[in-house]
Parts: sequence; C-alpha cells; structure tokens
Amino acid sequence: MSNDFIPQMIPWFGDEEADAMDQYMRSGGFLMEFKKTQEFEQRIAEYTGAKHAIVVNNGTVSLSVAGIVCGLNAGDDVLIPNYTMIATPNSIKMIACNPVFVDVCKETLCMDLELAKKAITPKTKAIMFVNSNGRYPKEGIEEFVKFAKENNLALIEDSAQALGSFYPDGRHMGTVGDVGTFSFSVPKIISTGQGGALVTNDDELATKIRKLKDFGRSGGGSDIHDSIGWNFKFTDMQAVVGNEQMKKLPWRVERKKEILKRYVNNLAGVSQVSFFETDLKNTTPWFIDIMLSERRDELIEHLKENSVGSRVMYPPINEQECYNIAGTYPVSKSVGKQGLWLPSSGQLTDSEIDKVCNLIRGFYL
Repeated sequence: MSNDFIPQMIPWFGDEEADAMDQYMRSGGFLMEFKKTQEFEQRIAEYTGAKHAIVVNNGTVSLSVAGIVCGLNAGDDVLIPNYTMIATPNSIKMIACNPVFVDVCKETLCMDLELAKKAITPKTKAIMFVNSNGRYPKEGIEEFVKFAKENNLALIEDSAQALGSFYPDGRHMGTVGDVGTFSFSVPKIISTGQGGALVTNDDELATKIRKLKDFGRSGGGSDIHDSIGWNFKFTDMQAVVGNEQMKKLPWRVERKKEILKRYVNNLAGVSQVSFFETDLKNTTPWFIDIMLSERRDELIEHLKENSVGSRVMYPPINEQECYNIAGTYPVSKSVGKQGLWLPSSGQLTDSEIDKVCNLIRGFYL
C-alpha cells in the first residue's frame, strides 16, 4: 500500500490538544477527574441542552449505568435493535438483563416500532433506542416515548453515534428519553480515546448516576457510602483533550454533512449503490454508510488494491456466535450482507472523496 492510503476512519487530534495537554501536565494536575472533567461535562450539557451531563470511562459502561439507574433488575428484558454495535446488548448482559432483539427499518436502520410492539412481554422493562448514524425513527421519537409510557418502560437512548444530531423539533438526540448516552471512542466525531457520557433532565437520576460511578459515596471525597457503587470515573487528562475536541465540534458537524453530500452527488447514477435516508438538516453522519446490490467483497478488495480502506457494516447481532439466537430479521440480515462503510474521517479532502467515488464508479460502470 502506498503512503497516500485513505483509511476508513482515523481520529482527529491536533496541536491544540497537544498544547493543552502539555500545559496541564506542567500545572501540577492530579490526572484524576476534577475541574477539567467538570468543564467537559458542562460543555456537553450546554451543547446538547441537557440539564445534566456525567462522564464515565467508556460508552458501554454508560449504557450499563443507564440501565441500573432506570431500575432494571436481573432477568428483566430490554428491547434492542438487531442492527447496532455489539456494546448495546453487551451492556445489558453486564447487568444480568436479557436483550430482546427487534429488527430495524430499512430506510433509517432505527428500531422498527411496530416490531417492538410485537416483541414486548410482561418481563420487558426498557427500550434501548439506538440513533443509528445520527438518524431518528421514521415514526418520530415521540411515538417511542408514547409507547414507553403506555407500557411503563424506561426509554434509554443509545446516541453513541449521534453527538451533533438533533430531532426535527430541535432537541438533541439523547435528551428525550429518561437517560441518553454518548461515546468518545476513537472513531467518534470527537474522541478522548475512550470515554462515555450520560445526559438526563431528571435530577434524581443524575444524582444516582454520580453516586454509582463513584463507589456510591455520599459526597465527593467522603468514605461514607449510602449506596452500592463502582469506579466508572473519567480523568482530567482525557477531559483536557475532550475540551479541545468540543471546541471543534460545530465545524466538524458541518464538514461531516458536506462529506456525505459529496458522496451522494458523486455516486448518483450508480445503480448498485444506495444511501440510507438522512435528513442533513438535523443528522450529522458518523460514518458514510451505503448498501450495495452486488459484489461487495470484490469492491472492498478493489478499493484496498487502490489504497482505500472500507469496513463491512455490523452483522445481525442474533447471528453473532456470542448470542446465536434464532429469529427472522430481514433488514439487519441484509445490512450484514450488503452494507459497507466508506472512508468517513472528518479530515477527508474533497479530492480524496472524489478518488473513492471514481474508483466505485469505475468498478460498477
């Protein structure tokens, strides 16, 4: 491979993060979470419009914590889309609950509400709704809120891929359910290496989250514990990076949208390539995701031979060996066979996008 290889995704850190870290390390900071972490949480809360933002050590843990504070107990069932990153169901297994898989809508890859209604049982206690690639359900998120309330279910928004994305009514994704979560792992629109956040407008839930992530302490620095908790804390070292990343988020949101627009325009007329429905007024695409009607594996190899990286989209979770659950999930199954992520880094230049698209056009046309 040549030195001008175009990866499917790389993180985006610059001099600002390096300079901020250098200053922090020379300031006598303790590295553990403190004032920089508080600043990072405040930035997330202000950007999303949430009353509370609490950061934890990774996105998977944020989902587990959300389940605990929403009252899930061992043996409870949770509705989860069959198309998602494996962390979504794993986070529920970690607290001894049972993921119940629901297929997704082919237009948005968000959970199919009508199928969710059919999957509910007396053991169902929550819905974990995933904003797939920053998209919202075709029925509207309020229909999921209504469904949850009618059935006394907690509504947890897995918005790991949706920082910078909004519902049409102007609310940021993750702020509509009881609790929403974000991830700051390396591929996300902003990154702290690892890290996650929970957002909520409920004061009581926020208090529970803060206790749960800090050993169940009654207060900061205290060794009096009035509840069980664990160590899911963040670090100021990560927050220093996160604060600089958050300053860049508004520009990155616009660039991500421009990248998708250019892909769509360049690949118009290639019948073998189709894009999912994406409302670019409100959605900030995390990855550039497409469906291919034929020869996906051959295209992947063709791109690789020409120094372009790509990545197969998530396979249906029920067919993953670690779950191996019978069921009929035609949409998530088709995505596993036909879905592909194209280069999606925010640093992509227009000429790099054009190269990728020309290779795809030349392959199919």
